[in-house]
Amino acid sequence: MLLLALDTATPAVTVAVHDGERPRAESTVVTRGGQQGELLAPGIARVLRDAGAAPADLTAIAVGVGPGPFTGLRVGLVTARTMGDALGIPVHGGCTLDVLAWASGLAEPFLVATDARRREVYWARYADARTRTTDPAVGVPADVATSEPVVGQGAALYPEAFPAAREPVHASAAALAELVVHRLAAGEPLLDPLPLYLRRPDARTPGPRKRVLPADHPAPA
Repeated sequence: MLLLALDTATPAVTVAVHDGERPRAESTVVTRGGQQGELLAPGIARVLRDAGAAPADLTAIAVGVGPGPFTGLRVGLVTARTMGDALGIPVHGGCTLDVLAWASGLAEPFLVATDARRREVYWARYADARTRTTDPAVGVPADVATSEPVVGQGAALYPEAFPAAREPVHASAAALAELVVHRLAAGEPLLDPLPLYLRRPDARTPGPRKRVLPADHPAPA
């Protein structure tokens, strides 16, 4: 197995190559947002070079499906699906919140919270690093505030709601690869490489023009 993993659902543009036993190369760049399209392709080229591999050597791709901001998330998913189609290899999805939980290694109940913008967080609760107990959701930090450990950028952004911050802050492609490899070996189901959107994107298609003339005004010839 030679798995390429990538995730752009958080400010971290992260890519890794995993050989089924261990990560062979990883690249992670934390951005201020909006740079996923510029950084992802060079990151893929870098990890393949460092792993001594070529695209044709890959046997599968794993991609973080979010939840995450619309534009950044789309960059990773489109790239993964395009590469999978071109190479004729499977593309597996992984919930980005699950990846953060997996990387935490926690054996106690905790919450994962990432930045959803608009003063909100994407979040889910976990019994331990491998067991999610709620569906991913989006909400105001005060509504999901907890004294339990909290993994992800949400704890750093809203310490008043999440005082027990734990690492990691951002998703890691190496952790995504490890999670997907584990689930494949265990015969556990994986997600399709489709975006996990929990709300509508900020940009919307304009609606029909509003009528500005009086209702009894004759229509133009």
